[in-house]
Amino acid sequence: MSVTIPEAALPLFESKALANLATVGTNGQPLVTPVWIDHDGNKILVNSAKGRVKNRNMVKGAKVALSVVDPVNPYHYVGVQGVIVDVTTTGADAHIDKLALRYMGAAKYPNRAPGEVRELFIIEPTHVKVQG
Repeated sequence: MSVTIPEAALPLFESKALANLATVGTNGQPLVTPVWIDHDGNKILVNSAKGRVKNRNMVKGAKVALSVVDPVNPYHYVGVQGVIVDVTTTGADAHIDKLALRYMGAAKYPNRAPGEVRELFIIEPTHVKVQG
């Protein structure tokens, strides 16, 4: 069951705050990774290089959780539980450049490895809690 991201949470998804993304591997072990975060109004977007462990954990239908803490006020945060509803390479290169501008002030993502393929993960929130 999808839920709407509350208006009060959107500024955190649009700031330079990192999200801590929790995934579960095929062996059942949890993995928490800091990631850049974005949204499209209704869904949460995570961009990562193909081949990383978190990517292997974020297959379509996988459950994930994340938290975003306000760097100015750590008592203001948003916690999300959700499901991966799509994984695509379409638009992923442009999206990582958009995030690089926000997080680094760089017009293009400067840390790309030769031959790197970017993947865009679309998360549909099933539970959202905003605190503070």
